[in-house]
Amino acid sequence: MKNLFLVFIFSLFSCVSIFPANAAGEQFYIQNIRIDGNVRIERETILSQIDLKMGQGYTHEDLDKALKNLYSTGFFADASLRIDGSTLVIQVKENPIVNQIEFEGNDKLSDDILKTELQLRPRQTYTLARLRNDTQRIQDLYRLKGHFAAIVTPEIIQRDQNRVDVIFKIKEGEPTVVRQIFFIGNKKFDHSKLESTIQTKETRWYRFFTSDDNYDPNRLAYDRELLRKFYLEHGYADFQVKSAVAELTPDQKEFFITFTLHEGERYKIGKVDIKTSLKKVNLNALRKVITFSSGDWYSSKDVEKTISALTDALGSMGYAFVDVQPDIQKDQKGHILNVTFNIQEGPRVYVNKIQIFQNDRTDDEVIRREVRFYEGDAFNTSILKDSEKRLKDLGFFKKVTINKKPGNAPDLVDLDIQVEEERTGELSFGAGFSTADGPLIDAKFAEHNFRGKGQDLRTGVTLAKRRQEYDIGFTEPYFLGRELAAGFDIYRVTRTRFQDAPFDQQINGVSINLGYQLSEYLSQVLGYRIQTDNVNHIRQNASLYVREQAGNKLMSAVSQEIAYDRRDSKINPTMGYVIGFGNDLAGLGGNISFLKNQIRGAYYYPVFDDVVIEVRGRYGIMFGLGRKTRIADRYVLGGESLRGFEAGGVGPHDTVTKDPLGGQQFYAAGFEVTFPIGLPNELGVKGALFSDTGSVWQSKLTGPNLIDKPSLRVSAGAGLRWKSPMGPIKIDFAEAILKEKSDRTQFVLFGFSSRF
Repeated sequence: MKNLFLVFIFSLFSCVSIFPANAAGEQFYIQNIRIDGNVRIERETILSQIDLKMGQGYTHEDLDKALKNLYSTGFFADASLRIDGSTLVIQVKENPIVNQIEFEGNDKLSDDILKTELQLRPRQTYTLARLRNDTQRIQDLYRLKGHFAAIVTPEIIQRDQNRVDVIFKIKEGEPTVVRQIFFIGNKKFDHSKLESTIQTKETRWYRFFTSDDNYDPNRLAYDRELLRKFYLEHGYADFQVKSAVAELTPDQKEFFITFTLHEGERYKIGKVDIKTSLKKVNLNALRKVITFSSGDWYSSKDVEKTISALTDALGSMGYAFVDVQPDIQKDQKGHILNVTFNIQEGPRVYVNKIQIFQNDRTDDEVIRREVRFYEGDAFNTSILKDSEKRLKDLGFFKKVTINKKPGNAPDLVDLDIQVEEERTGELSFGAGFSTADGPLIDAKFAEHNFRGKGQDLRTGVTLAKRRQEYDIGFTEPYFLGRELAAGFDIYRVTRTRFQDAPFDQQINGVSINLGYQLSEYLSQVLGYRIQTDNVNHIRQNASLYVREQAGNKLMSAVSQEIAYDRRDSKINPTMGYVIGFGNDLAGLGGNISFLKNQIRGAYYYPVFDDVVIEVRGRYGIMFGLGRKTRIADRYVLGGESLRGFEAGGVGPHDTVTKDPLGGQQFYAAGFEVTFPIGLPNELGVKGALFSDTGSVWQSKLTGPNLIDKPSLRVSAGAGLRWKSPMGPIKIDFAEAILKEKSDRTQFVLFGFSSRF
């Protein structure tokens, strides 16, 4: 026992001897500071970090803190502090400087994209921590691209003057695809319908143009929301996505995704009502804009449409600041939803700032002039939607989103316009075959956003055995800084026995146009053209009516068209209508006189989300104004205007020579429905069924060998519409059902265009 006590005393004495008194807080003073090992880092920079000065007292805690400060700068790979008498010795080993950063083996992600994501930069300090973080970041980027098997290996090459080259060697591997998607709990909708609803797709050979079959965790979260939205649109108010699990195969090449769903019961609409605290509001007028009624299946889309319609209707009544909120009461036992739209006067909000993002090519001014707001204007949801529609109708952008966010005051809102630019250069090709001309092609080049200023520059050429056409045109959409679309066209047309005509014709002309808005939906276009027309080389056995056309003619004509357009889109309409009326008056100089009048209209109706019906019609009549009208100025039908017949293949004819003579009256109508044909939506392929009708008559000619009667022509057919990665492709197959013997038919009509 005595020996154990002596050992304990000896051990305690040893501990006191090893640790100096200042470990308990006693201070010592630094008389001198020496720094060893620094080459690039200045002495003053190091001293500013340690916060220790000569003549200053210190403790071990102070030294520990100073050492941590040195490491936190990131300048040093190693550092230590020690006391040599009254001198503080700082020993450092500097981190190297990054000389350059290189990538090897990266095809899917460019060097520029990768460099922007790295912490390491040339001429900055290299640290192991930054290298590890950058390696992981590159790995994460490849995972977002669907390459879960990608391997990133960093390599460090030492250079002189304590510099290093950093090389990231990348083995991208094949994309990690989604092999199969499972839905558990779906009884109302089958697998194919649900897969078409979500963005993630099962891998297929034809999905080489898209990455939707590559696994993306962010996309999976979006898919959950798409499923929820889909079921709510179909009345399943209790729907839930219980889980969405992605399982990676051991070889890291494929994913299996499982969505577990709770569909619940489908709900119908019960009571529908409107409540408002606004005075002098016509509730009966508001009830008429509600898009559903009691007994209908509930749809969240219908509720959203009604909110928009109510907001627009109230705006037209003079209520710019309104707040429409649906109050939906659920009766789970009866599976009924009672919907009440509560309308209150919203807070008066004004536009503070309008900012535009991601318009790399298009000038800000081109976008701002389509927005119906100016800074300081009263904010209105209806005007916001109209502005978004106008921007989409430009055709310059793949995507347009206008987000509102709080301004720097409670009554101010900022508008952020996010755009994703579309390729606006267009190279289009058309091809066809007719019994009169054989094969023909046409090519058109257009730049619809010339110089990023919204200007339209176009040129085209059509080549066939018996016809050549050339034209060039330009349109400035905001002439003189006003909403005036001013433009011109210069054209030349050469026809050699065109459409079996027994003569040659050459037309040279210039036209100018000026368009403007009369109101939000009403527009007008004024035009003037002057052209020379030379008809020669008339066939000897040509019709008497044709031989009368010989010689040079000069035409000077003015025109106008006024149109009322309520379509949801001018680029790709799916609902709404457009009506137009136009006139052409020739005879203001020259030796050609006539008056043409034409009315047109089209109506679009969405039967389902992907099924759209289009009904269109035109009627025209012309007068000679004291002179005989020429064949070249009369109406003809065929081609796009009457599928199943050649361009100009319908109308009055000479029965002996078969020469077409044209008519002074015509009508044409068409019915078309476009629909999915069962292929995946991302392919962009739709089918079309159509029927065209029309007739041309009243040549105002007399003679024994003349066919001139308003016989009805009817054609029907089917076609394909493909939004291909190269551009839209259209092909129609049409059969003439009702026709005259003298008519010329055409079974196939094909068109293609590509943007760049």
